[in-house]
Amino acid sequence: MYNTIKSFRKKGGILTNTKQIKPTVDHFSDQSIKVFALGGLGEVGKNMYVVEKGDEIIIIDSGILFPENSYGIDYIIPDYTYLKANEDKIVGLFITHGHEDHIGGIPYLLRMVKVPAVYASGLAVSLIKNKMSEFARTNLKLIEYNDESIYSFKNFTLSFFRTNHSIPDSHGIAIKTSEGYILHTGDFKFDFTPIGHHADYHKLTTYGHEGIAILLADSTNSGVTRFTSSERKISSSIRNLFTQIKGRILISTFASNVYRVQQIVEASVATGRKVIVFGRSMEKTINVGQQLNYINAPSGTFINAKEFPHFPPEKITILSTGSQGEPLAALSRIAEGTHKTIKIIPGDTIVFSSSPIPGNKESINRTINKLYKAGAQVIINSPVTDTHTSGHASQEELKLMLVLTKPKYFMPIHGEYAMQHKHAELAIQTGIPEENCFILSNGEVLTLENGQARSEHCVHSGDIYIDSNNALADGTIIKERKLLADDGMFSVTFAMRGNTQIAQPVIVSRGFIYMKQSEELVNVLALRSYETMEKYLKSHKIPNVTQAKGFIVSELTNYIYELTERRPIIIPIIMEANA
Repeated sequence: MYNTIKSFRKKGGILTNTKQIKPTVDHFSDQSIKVFALGGLGEVGKNMYVVEKGDEIIIIDSGILFPENSYGIDYIIPDYTYLKANEDKIVGLFITHGHEDHIGGIPYLLRMVKVPAVYASGLAVSLIKNKMSEFARTNLKLIEYNDESIYSFKNFTLSFFRTNHSIPDSHGIAIKTSEGYILHTGDFKFDFTPIGHHADYHKLTTYGHEGIAILLADSTNSGVTRFTSSERKISSSIRNLFTQIKGRILISTFASNVYRVQQIVEASVATGRKVIVFGRSMEKTINVGQQLNYINAPSGTFINAKEFPHFPPEKITILSTGSQGEPLAALSRIAEGTHKTIKIIPGDTIVFSSSPIPGNKESINRTINKLYKAGAQVIINSPVTDTHTSGHASQEELKLMLVLTKPKYFMPIHGEYAMQHKHAELAIQTGIPEENCFILSNGEVLTLENGQARSEHCVHSGDIYIDSNNALADGTIIKERKLLADDGMFSVTFAMRGNTQIAQPVIVSRGFIYMKQSEELVNVLALRSYETMEKYLKSHKIPNVTQAKGFIVSELTNYIYELTERRPIIIPIIMEANA
């Protein structure tokens, strides 16, 4: 079995792709170190990275990816086939932080693969427990680590270093091996005035002095030139904004951005506002954040749906989910006018304290337009309003990470291909040799042996789809839904008596053509369908219904594409008339 993989090469001074055919392996028996991703490369989400040597496997993160077009799918997880086949090697799953694209896949992984223990820190521990409460009869051994923890296995010793991100208790992971450290940054930025703990710069430089063989680093903002703003600056900006808004404030942010939620609560308290929360994930985050003292507010700050009608609009802050335009989130339902509690009223101001995730801009714009139509004012993040800052490092911060750690080999992770590509360019600028930079795809294996790195194998990788019932959805069904959404359905019914057609076939279209305005095309397709059935009958003395349907689909698919440049799902129906 072979797989086509993108690798990193340079031609005439320009970074390019070269496609290579590499064998897919389902088991490694040698003692070299293997590093690869099952998710997180060529995409923003679905993070899962694997380090393997001999009879031990370390897994880093187990996330989900939100689909750009749902087709009835809520999210996507990695294909765990390789891990299932090698589950006896797994020593643990180590979580860098509590965002969904890093912990959302844990319940599904634990249902399919035996994992001895899950290691997480601080807020992530509580978020994982919360998540697992919805998945009964799923075994979980959860071990809490901190930045001083060290775990030793036969081939690996793991330690942790604090990073700054948009959620508390974010860490990078240092894996000490016989070849030196393999350093995974997790999601990070350099915030020199953080709201929480400072990043551990001393540890980073110490690892660099001891020798980092491979650096795996977050690439999300590799295309952003300016230094990422501090969360403390956003806190001041939000507070100033609240003092200027006279009416009711509806503010939406990522539910997992605990620091931002606290900033919104503090701004509300400072301006005499009560806070009402809408959105299940936001409610959960606030409950967990309050338990761990990351979210603090005077008694009576949070009110419920029954209380808030008794307060004037200028004394209300509505904190909701839906900053990405998700159809079922609170803000989207408010914009649609279908929310059971909140309706837009004159004087409302909607604040988006977030930036669009790739693929979500269209849905966000739809929500914004509906809010304007409903009569609200809308404020989005911009250099003027400054309602959001990223949790990911920009170019100068990425270069700083590279300079502090001084890795021999570099593997950009967590990002679309263009992000990985740009990150590799930055690494070369800092002095890492071009041939020591590897832009890999999910499943492609980086092998480290005797101080040399190479990529010559793949492991099985892919996507698994999860529907709204938390059940696995077959990939074939998703493809059919996509076909139906893009090209529609074309049904042709044949009336038969024995081996003879007794009437012109009846055509029905759904989402393919508008039949009332396409009478000529319908007649052409009906005639071609009749001729196709005749062709089949002449070559088959004893017709077979299944074979006949397959023949008709095959013949009509190409013909319809020639006429319309579309490939609808074709459904032949053969009806036997009474004699």
